Amino acid sequence: MQRRLEPEVMDSLEEAIEYDAMDFTEVNTTFAKQAIALVPTEEALVLDAGTGTGRIPVLMSQMRPQWRFIAIDLAENMLKIAAQHWQQTSSPQQIRWELVDAKHLPYHDEQFDLVISNSLIHHLPEPLLFFSELKRVTKPNGSIFIRDLFRPADEETINALVDSIGVEYNQHQTKLFRDSLHAALTLDEVNQLISEVGLPRVKVYQSSDRHWTAEQS
Repeated sequence: MQRRLEPEVMDSLEEAIEYDAMDFTEVNTTFAKQAIALVPTEEALVLDAGTGTGRIPVLMSQMRPQWRFIAIDLAENMLKIAAQHWQQTSSPQQIRWELVDAKHLPYHDEQFDLVISNSLIHHLPEPLLFFSELKRVTKPNGSIFIRDLFRPADEETINALVDSIGVEYNQHQTKLFRDSLHAALTLDEVNQLISEVGLPRVKVYQSSDRHWTAEQS
């Protein structure tokens, strides 16, 4: 099944509010814990690419109050909601929210101890550009933790996955999920990108019935 792109940026306030209302607490917490486990140091500088409404870096900052985070997104309204979440915490300097294109990062080479990204790749029409930047800004001994949906082989599988998410999601949220599955990459496509960029230490694997994960410790 061919990839069918969706908009790269969810840029309206309504979309940002609706996305933020979807309950990803369990999967976000699991993501945060797994990413943290890759970095044994007491201090770290972390880049979160495609942070959305910032739930994951907020969780991680609470688990590792000595770490610093730069959380980026191309959707200004997403970042506004993220900043509102962050205002409820006690360390306002720990996270910087920046309107940045993940395909063209304004950061130094080898700057970050850890680069994370959750559910960004399926939004990118040219994901190779992001993976190239990912390699550039990660320290030589740094860590990477990327997770996203993968594209099923057929429409029947997509229908089954959409049916499995339950009645707690409204019609628009269900459509967003379906569109994301169509826009996602296959595991083979992810592996090809990792190989093309030259990240031999990155391991790519299927981590759920709908997700792939790429990690480097």
